[in-house]
Amino acid sequence: MKKLLLAGMLGTSLFAVSCSSVNNAKTSQNQRAEFLKLKGDWQIVSIDYDKKYKIKPFDEGADAQCFVGSHWRLIPNNYTGAYTLNGGGSCPTVTQPIKIDATGGNTFSFKKIAPDTKAKQNTAGYTLNLINQTTDQFSLEQNVPFDGSTVRVVYNFQRTGMK
Repeated sequence: MKKLLLAGMLGTSLFAVSCSSVNNAKTSQNQRAEFLKLKGDWQIVSIDYDKKYKIKPFDEGADAQCFVGSHWRLIPNNYTGAYTLNGGGSCPTVTQPIKIDATGGNTFSFKKIAPDTKAKQNTAGYTLNLINQTTDQFSLEQNVPFDGSTVRVVYNFQRTGMK
């Protein structure tokens, strides 16, 4: 009787573990499918944040408003991309190759890739929350710590093409 009970408990445990693995795999596939939908050309159409702060995103030394109108090409199937700041006025002209990833479903991360450097040599990067994703738009939310509080910055993207 003890052997039968032990066998039953072992079978139930194995069944629960196998179901959990299947669910984890489906979740992972769904997250990957959502990430792949980011493929294409995008433009930042607006940036929302408390204007009393001076925001200089992604260590470019440029004001946040310099990023409005910037072009982003995302190629998620090989985890690469680039963004281009258009320049003009006090804004620099910058084209920056990036390595991208989306982990955990709603987390979008990227790191800059310097010329003649491999992505694995750069361990620093940026992690943002992917929010409000549709076929033709999405937003990236960045929570920046400042003086014991957090400044919320939201970059709103609009699709400009599929490449």
